[in-house]
Amino acid sequence: MTRPAPPDARTAAFLEAVDDAVGRGRRGLLARQKPDGHWVGELEGDTILESEFILLLAFLGKADDPRVRPAANYLLQKQLPSGGWPNYPGGPAEVSVSVKAYLALKIAGHAADEPRMRRAAAEIRSIGGAEATNSFTRFYLALLGQLPYAACASVPAEIILFPRWFYFHVYAMSAWSRTIFVPLSIVDAYKPVTQLPGSQGCRELFLNPPETPRWPATPTTQWFSWTNFFLGVDWCFKAAEKLRLTPLRGWGVREARAWMRERMAESDGLGAIFPPIVYHAIVLKCLGVPDTDPEARWVMKQLDDLCIPEGDTLRLQPCLSPVWDTALSLIGMADAGAAAAADCDAAVRWLLDKEVRREGDWAKTVRGVEPGGWFFEYRNAFYPDTDDTSMVLIALARTGHATRVAAAPAVRRALDWLLAMQNSDGGWAAFDRDIDKQVLEKVPFADHNAMLDPSCPDITARVLESLSHYGYRVGQPPVDRAVRFILARQEDNGSWFGRWGVNYVYGTWQVLVGLAAVGFDMTQPVVRRAVRWLKDVQNEDGGWGESCRSYDDPTQAGVGPSTASQTAWALLGLMAAGETDTAEVRAGVEYLIGTQAADGGWAEEPFTGTGFPRVFYLKYHLYPVYFPLMALGRFAAGYGRRESGLRADQAHPAPRPRMQAAAVRSRNTES
Repeated sequence: MTRPAPPDARTAAFLEAVDDAVGRGRRGLLARQKPDGHWVGELEGDTILESEFILLLAFLGKADDPRVRPAANYLLQKQLPSGGWPNYPGGPAEVSVSVKAYLALKIAGHAADEPRMRRAAAEIRSIGGAEATNSFTRFYLALLGQLPYAACASVPAEIILFPRWFYFHVYAMSAWSRTIFVPLSIVDAYKPVTQLPGSQGCRELFLNPPETPRWPATPTTQWFSWTNFFLGVDWCFKAAEKLRLTPLRGWGVREARAWMRERMAESDGLGAIFPPIVYHAIVLKCLGVPDTDPEARWVMKQLDDLCIPEGDTLRLQPCLSPVWDTALSLIGMADAGAAAAADCDAAVRWLLDKEVRREGDWAKTVRGVEPGGWFFEYRNAFYPDTDDTSMVLIALARTGHATRVAAAPAVRRALDWLLAMQNSDGGWAAFDRDIDKQVLEKVPFADHNAMLDPSCPDITARVLESLSHYGYRVGQPPVDRAVRFILARQEDNGSWFGRWGVNYVYGTWQVLVGLAAVGFDMTQPVVRRAVRWLKDVQNEDGGWGESCRSYDDPTQAGVGPSTASQTAWALLGLMAAGETDTAEVRAGVEYLIGTQAADGGWAEEPFTGTGFPRVFYLKYHLYPVYFPLMALGRFAAGYGRRESGLRADQAHPAPRPRMQAAAVRSRNTES
C-alpha cells in the first residue's frame, strides 16, 4: 500500500485536527476505564427486558416489588406515539414487544382505559393481536394465565435424553437456544400458572378469545412441509401428555435440572444472558425451591446485576460485555499510539485472567483440543466464543503482549481452539461447530430466528484478521478455505451480510479488513465491488449509517442516518482496501472530527449491534468511542503521523504456534 504524498499546508492543518481528535478520543477512552484495568459499557436492548422482568416478578408473586414501578416508567418512555413498542429505535411497533409491554404496564397498575393504554391496545390489535406473538411471548402469557398452554409450542424435556447420533438433539441447536430450551423444557413439563387479577390481564389484546384452539405456529398451505410435520409432532406430544403417556418425562426433567446445575459453575447465570436466567428462576418456582435457598438467591442476584436504576426509571441489560469492550478498547488504544501504556498492561492482565480453562458445550463436538479462548461476559466458562477470542488475540498482538511469556501459553491455546472450531464449509460460527441443520428452523419454538449457529462472513473474517497476527496467510489451508467461504457469500451489490452488527456496512468492513490482513490481493474485482458499494452508500454529510430495517428489507442495505460507529466501520474497510488517500475517506474522517464530543466520544442513538436478526438488536454504548478512535488512528498512521502497529507480527516477530495434530483431526470429528 503506497503512502499518501507529503501534505500541503491545508492538509497539514487537517492532519493536526485528526491528531487532536485522536488525543481526545484516547483520553476519553482512558477516562472510561475501570480501576482494575478493564472496560465495560452499557449494553442496551429493547423493552422486552424490562417487560419480562416485570412479568417474572408477577409470576413469582412479587408484583408489589419496588422495582416494578420504575421499570414500568421506563416502558412508558419508550412507547411510540402510535401506541406500540419497537424492537429498535426508529422501527415500527412489533407485536411481541408491544404485548409484553402492555401486560407489564397492566401489572404495574395502569388501567386499560388510560389514553396511552387505549392507543397501545388499538395498535396491537391492528398488527395481529396477542395471538400473533412469538413462542416465547406465548409462554409468558401462559405463565400468567392469559393463554392456555395448548397454544404454546411443546418443549419436551425428553429431548435432552436424545443421543448425539440422533439428527436432532440438544447439542444440534445454538448455544443460546440450548440454554433457553433446557430450562423451558422443565417449565413446559410443569406448566405452572400464576393467575393475575382480571384488572391486570390483557384479554382485550386478542382478536379472538384466548381460549380459541390454535396451532402453536402458523401452518403452511402445502399439504406437506417441515413446518406442518413439526406441528404434527407437537400435536402428538400434547396428545401423549393428555393420555399421560410420557414415561420418560421424569427422567428428562431430572437430566435437564442436572444440566442446569452443572452450568452454574464459573458463570454469571445460566448462559450469562437474561432469557435463560429468567427461566432458571421460573424453574426453581416450579420445583418449590424457596426464595431463601442459596440457588434462588444466586439466580436473582444475576438479574439484579443487570439492573440500572436512573431517577424514577429502571432498565435492564441483556448481559454484560466486559471482555468484548476491553479487547476493542485495547485495539483503539493501539491505534491511538498508546499500545505501550501502563493502562494497557493492566487491561491485558485482566483479559488473561478471563481465559477459559475448562471444557464447555463446544467440547461435545470438538475433540482433542485443549480448552482456551475467551467469552463475552465476566464469567461464562461453558460458552467461550470465536468472536471474543479473535478480538482478544488481536488486542494481545496489537499491544505487543502476544509474544510475552505471560501471554504466550494463552495465545497458543486460543489459536489451537479457534482452528479446531472451523466449520466444514470453511467458515466460523460463534459458539459451536457445524450447527447448521436448517430443517430445525421449522420447529414451532424456533421462531426467535436463532435456532442455529451457522458460519457467517463477519466472524470468519475476524478470525482471519486474528490469525494474520500469528503468521497465517493466503496459501495455508485454513485460510484458503475461509477465503473461499467469504468470497462465495458476497451479495450482488458487492457488500457482505453482517450477522453480529448492523448490517451490510458491518459485514463489508470486517471482510475487507480480514482479507487484507491475510494478504489477499485487494486489487481483485471482488474487493473493488465492495469498495464501490461503500462509496455509493456514503451519506452527503460524509458519514455512513444503516438501520436495523435492512434485515427485513435488503434494499435498505447501507441506508440510514450517519452514525459514528458505522462511519468508522466503513472507513476501516476502505482503508484496508487501500483507499486512505481518497475523497470519500477524507469526508468520513471530517464527519468524525466534526461530530466528536468534548469528552472524546460521539453521540449515537441508533442500535448498531445485532443479537438475533429481525428479532433483537443491541446498542453498545462504547461503540461510538473505540471504533471512531480506531478509524482516526489508522487514518493518521496512513499519513505517517504515528506507528500503526497493524501488523504486530512484523513489529514484534513471533513464531506461528504449531497447531496441535489432535486439533487438526478434530475438525472432521463428530461425536
